Amino acid sequence: MPGTSARLLKLLSLLQTHHDRSGAELADRLGVTPRTIRRDVERLRELGYPVHATQGTAGYRLGAGASLPPLLLDDDEAVAVAVGLRTAAGGSVAGLEETSLRALTKLEQVLPPRLRHRVSTLLTVTVRVGGTGPAVSPDTLMAIAEACRRRERLRFDYTSPRGGDTVRSVEPHNLVSFDRHWYLVAWDTDRDDWRAFRVDRLSPRTPTGPRFAPRRPPGGDVAAYLSHRLSSQTWPCRATVTLHEPAEAVADRVWPGMGVVEAVDDHSCLLHVGADTPSALVWMITSVDADFTLTSGPPELADALRAQAARCLHAVRAT
Repeated sequence: MPGTSARLLKLLSLLQTHHDRSGAELADRLGVTPRTIRRDVERLRELGYPVHATQGTAGYRLGAGASLPPLLLDDDEAVAVAVGLRTAAGGSVAGLEETSLRALTKLEQVLPPRLRHRVSTLLTVTVRVGGTGPAVSPDTLMAIAEACRRRERLRFDYTSPRGGDTVRSVEPHNLVSFDRHWYLVAWDTDRDDWRAFRVDRLSPRTPTGPRFAPRRPPGGDVAAYLSHRLSSQTWPCRATVTLHEPAEAVADRVWPGMGVVEAVDDHSCLLHVGADTPSALVWMITSVDADFTLTSGPPELADALRAQAARCLHAVRAT
């Protein structure tokens, strides 16, 4: 049986999961009697931890407090937080890099040597490839998040990628972090339709507008809606092909932002894709490695597919 101090720390760690824990469960996990658990809970309360008794389950829950002592992390949690802070330091939120590095420095100072070595080893051999997206203001993100949470209309100045500044009024639904960019998915009240806005191109106006009843996003999936817009509707060349395999069989071959898979039946699905050129579309479609039929697209795409087929046949004959 662990000593009293070690047992208190273990008990606190169990309670910090924010799940209701019965006294019997806690006693079993710590190898003590329910009576000992009751005494240990009282000790935690004396130390300032708001441990609440739960009704109906004869259990306990750790509540939120204004002046909680430091949280406890097990080994895996400490490593995960350290790596997460290092990753966040290269993120796209303005000012987050300095804050993350400052928090990481504090965490590393209290990590035991064995964990500090694990974190250092992982970060030393890790290389980041690719740049970050445009930086967004944390104040802007919080203003949008608050409007989403409160279901209040949001007005903002928006710079279109095609040029020109407009004032938009929307019912904000979700913030989405996608491919190093932040997007707001919202119902545009002026255009009476769903829209996606780049957060780095908008500047919220205050105060927010009236409350609104939440709408169901297209297809019930905000991420899929945004992926569809980014992979097809915003590109100059767009196409749809019928893949002669079920959707679940090809889903892992279509990466986010490349295209959207739409189930048709047990033997086929539609793939909606977009790119800058017909040649790029050919590469994207054939990379899925499935038999397909061109359903819709620019005339140049059919020519590009024929040219690619002839090139492949010529390569085989040459051998």
